[in-house]
Amino acid sequence: SRAAYAPRIEPGASPHDLPFTHDTQLSFAIMNRLQRLASVPVSTRPVAPRLDRTRPPGPPSGSPFCTTFVPHHYEPNYAYPLLVWLHGPGDDERQLRRIIPYVSLQNYVAVCPRGCSPPLPDEVGYRWSQTAAAIDAAEQRVFDAIDAVSERYRIRNEHVFLVGFQCGGTMALRLALRHPARFAGVASLGGAFPEGAAPLARLRHLRRLPILIAQGRDSLEYPLRQGCDELRLFHAASLHVSIRQYPVADDLTTVMLADLNTWMMEQITGVSQEPNEDRFGSPDSRN
Repeated sequence: SRAAYAPRIEPGASPHDLPFTHDTQLSFAIMNRLQRLASVPVSTRPVAPRLDRTRPPGPPSGSPFCTTFVPHHYEPNYAYPLLVWLHGPGDDERQLRRIIPYVSLQNYVAVCPRGCSPPLPDEVGYRWSQTAAAIDAAEQRVFDAIDAVSERYRIRNEHVFLVGFQCGGTMALRLALRHPARFAGVASLGGAFPEGAAPLARLRHLRRLPILIAQGRDSLEYPLRQGCDELRLFHAASLHVSIRQYPVADDLTTVMLADLNTWMMEQITGVSQEPNEDRFGSPDSRN
């Protein structure tokens, strides 16, 4: 079932990286990276991270269930970046258990709230819908989760990242575009740019928000044609967007999650993280 979904682990293959282009005038970056994971063994049953599945403090009724991840060797005197993960359709907050080992077990505190909308007839679990009521509920749920984790663990407030898969990615974009000052960056893995309700209403502030969009080359949920249409919008709005494409359909892969970690660390450190030659087989080709 979709609730038992785990990241797809790519077989060994050579990378196929296309050149990197950067338009400094528009503050717009696109990386069209068609790549597969090199011959690095990855267990399909990763070591279980330290996880807390709790109902965060807040209103006595209506609080969502959350899964919270605490880094290995958590240091209470260190302010950690926070990864807020919004699960995909037909899933729930436990998706964080399956993806976090492929992102990082040390770099972030992470939290995943449960989606606000019930599943479609052929699904189990929950989803993130784009109705006005669902958007408002998701906003409350996400910020409640951030507040709850920040009360319990030491979080660096300027390093909060909002990330989601498919409908969770679309919701992540929606909420970060509403509140760009609250996030160090937003990433959507397989989720389209939100439509309706004026997502670019705060355009002047959005130009400072780092955005990552990952897309499967053969996706049916988020087809390339739709991505091309969005590309024109990003150009016209002068948004700071990195777009990465992968040779998959609608899968969430370990490469995507590793690239997500690299991208977030770039935003934190301000230093470009060049791909590891051992991991990809050869360095990136960039112009």
